[in-house]
Amino acid sequence: MAGEDIIMLRQKELKRLHVLKKVLDGELSKSEACEFLSVSERHVRRLLKRISEYGDVGIKHKSRGRMSIRRILKECKERVLELYKEKYIGFGPTHFGEKLHETEGIDVSKETLRKWLKVEGFWHQVRKSRRYRQWRQRKEHRGEMLQLDGRQRDWFEGRGSKCVLMGYIDDASGEVYGRFYMYEGTIPAMDSFKRYIEKYGIPLSVYMDKHTTYKSSARPTIEDELNNVEPLSEFGRALRELGVQRIHANSPQAKGRVERLFRTLQDRLIKEMRLIGISTIEAANKFLEEYLPAYNKQFAGRESKEDDFHRPLPQDLKLDGVLCIKTERLLRNDFTLSYNKKLYQIQSQTTAQRVIVEERLDGSLVMTYQGAILTYEEIMQRPMVHKAHKVRTEKTAYIPPAEHPWRRSGTHKSKNNGLRV
Repeated sequence: MAGEDIIMLRQKELKRLHVLKKVLDGELSKSEACEFLSVSERHVRRLLKRISEYGDVGIKHKSRGRMSIRRILKECKERVLELYKEKYIGFGPTHFGEKLHETEGIDVSKETLRKWLKVEGFWHQVRKSRRYRQWRQRKEHRGEMLQLDGRQRDWFEGRGSKCVLMGYIDDASGEVYGRFYMYEGTIPAMDSFKRYIEKYGIPLSVYMDKHTTYKSSARPTIEDELNNVEPLSEFGRALRELGVQRIHANSPQAKGRVERLFRTLQDRLIKEMRLIGISTIEAANKFLEEYLPAYNKQFAGRESKEDDFHRPLPQDLKLDGVLCIKTERLLRNDFTLSYNKKLYQIQSQTTAQRVIVEERLDGSLVMTYQGAILTYEEIMQRPMVHKAHKVRTEKTAYIPPAEHPWRRSGTHKSKNNGLRV
């Protein structure tokens, strides 16, 4: 056939062939050819021998057109794609490759998987234009700054109710901590932060958004403006009492590390919970206790200085008395106060006029005055208030006397004929 006489060579090979022919014609020496081609003289002799034996086709690489000995068998590819359709639909190439290695015992590179999934139409990547934002360098020490956020999603993919993941990531090391709750609010934020402190210690600062849980939306009073005091939410007040600096981001991109964390967890964590059929918050929190250490081992541990800036919890500090909802209530003359439409009787002897009511994370109420805990009991039945009954008397029509000025004026009407008299 005519096509068999055609030699397909690359530009690099054509260059080599041109130089080597000049060597064969005596126009160049072998040492000069080494400089032109950037190869050793031994390799030049090898190429010259191949051209002498096979002609111009000898310059072509011998492995071209041959099947690679490291190629993946067609049966393996079909098995991988079948597993993806049946069990791992929606997984990204990297995550899919990890599960194939861990669960199925199949080792395929993520780029090969990406190519296969693209060809089959299971995977595509969309690049979006982005606004310019200035890069901020990571903190150098663990515990120097903690990024916090909550994300509500259908984490159980319809197997259970929607919930919120309270996520934490250390800005320096990238270590992750998280816990599921029914909603994003003061109690979940305090409970998750308490668990974080008990595990790692108190961080120096917390970077968070301007959700009303973290930043109060109340307007400062005239007294606050005069004293340069900012209204605080309950969570902000707790951070102030713990000596933790509060930093509020003006945009999601400013706290990009925790935002990217949620983007990763929404991809990986959801699918991991799908594989074992998790459908409740309790089961999800138990799963996180095993999943997050492995996640941190794989993705965290970025280079940071050895010093850990987490402060240990002081022995005399009671977290339950700080991470709680505090409300001031007026103490009446009969030593009772009202809270959440309930009446309470203070039993301790005190001279307080106002009492702090602490609603703890476990649902209990603690009443304090100047740090001292007061004993109390709930008044289950309020005393009946007896009101005095007024005696109703029948009203009689008032008839003015004859000498009344109204009669003397002559402007009144007669009841009989309605005529003036």
